[in-house]
Amino acid sequence: MEVKFHDIGEGMTEGEIVNYFVKVGDEIGIDEPLLEVQTDKMVAEIPSPVAGKITAIHFQPGDTITVGETIIEIDNGKKKTTKMQSESEGEKARTEKHPPLPKRYNGILAAPYTRKLARELGVEIEKISGTGRAGRVTEEDIYAFLNNTNQRSETDSQLLEGKESVKKDTNTEIPIKVDDESIPFQGIRKQIANNLTHSVRTIPHVTHFDEADVTNLLEYRKELTSIGENISIVAFFLKGLAIALKEHPVFNAQLNEEKEIIRLNRSYHIGLATDTKAGLLVPVLRNIDSKSLRQIHQEMKQLTEKAQQGKLTAKEMQGGTFTISNVGPLGGTFATPIINHPQTGIMAFHKTKRIPVVLEEDSIVIRSIMTISFSFDHRVADGADAVRFVNRFIELLEEPKKLFLELT
Repeated sequence: MEVKFHDIGEGMTEGEIVNYFVKVGDEIGIDEPLLEVQTDKMVAEIPSPVAGKITAIHFQPGDTITVGETIIEIDNGKKKTTKMQSESEGEKARTEKHPPLPKRYNGILAAPYTRKLARELGVEIEKISGTGRAGRVTEEDIYAFLNNTNQRSETDSQLLEGKESVKKDTNTEIPIKVDDESIPFQGIRKQIANNLTHSVRTIPHVTHFDEADVTNLLEYRKELTSIGENISIVAFFLKGLAIALKEHPVFNAQLNEEKEIIRLNRSYHIGLATDTKAGLLVPVLRNIDSKSLRQIHQEMKQLTEKAQQGKLTAKEMQGGTFTISNVGPLGGTFATPIINHPQTGIMAFHKTKRIPVVLEEDSIVIRSIMTISFSFDHRVADGADAVRFVNRFIELLEEPKKLFLELT
């Protein structure tokens, strides 16, 4: 029985093996965990589909595997084997450090996502020498090839201008100090880097900055707290976003370039960017438009706690249509948040300050002002659309009665 790596995420094509729970020769029961794989921003356990004996393990921790590749082989007693076959399987188990290679396409070993990245960057993958296992081309190889090509082009231009000395400077290596410290670039940190790099290279980001007077909202929240209703301020933000997104659906959309369509999502599933010890995780709070403030608060708290404890499931991190980041408790005034591809927008809430504000009648009062950063995909929407969307969202926060009139 071959245990293959299957797609356990939305469009996921590869993952990194974190560790094994078994070794060759172990007896395993059905549904018992075999290994952990780092996929897109999460670590997932792969259980055994059958009961039996582990006969071969084809990859080592740290290896990158592609969907469809065989990871482990299990003898479940259902296949009769000849002596020659048994010897062959025994030899396979003894040589597990040399696993079978994935199929080549156009003579090149590379994951589907890596090939897509090469096409998007205009790089001929056939010209790249892979540094991965058995010459496999990785994403890092593509970026390195692209950077080297750019450097060669710059150097050639400089030589033509008689600046040959610059070439020596370009190739100068900076020595590494003996006391420098290295941090492993792998696991969730590496997945975050890959996702963000892909997003920035694919999406033309534009960030709109604004301010919201949340004085009235904070006062109402205090009133609720005094009667035993402890609702997070972010729950109000999410409810306001649901209303604003319904009225401006282009920001709850996904662009499909191949089919040349913009799909407007009629479901409102908000990703909650969460700072954890393992890195940035984004659990998804589903159907916020149909939930009460109390439900949103409770589910948001549960998802955040599971993220902090590393207990999120694959399903709890899939299907987001928009993302928020609440960095206010940490401080900071503005930022340029990166969109969670293939979504269209992400909004960050920053710290709230008590500052003097001049009213229309020229009187000066102290108000609670929160800053907002909203990044959006300029291929899908224009700046004027973003301003109208954010204005509506701010209106709902500044005048809570309007927010409550829209609640379902």
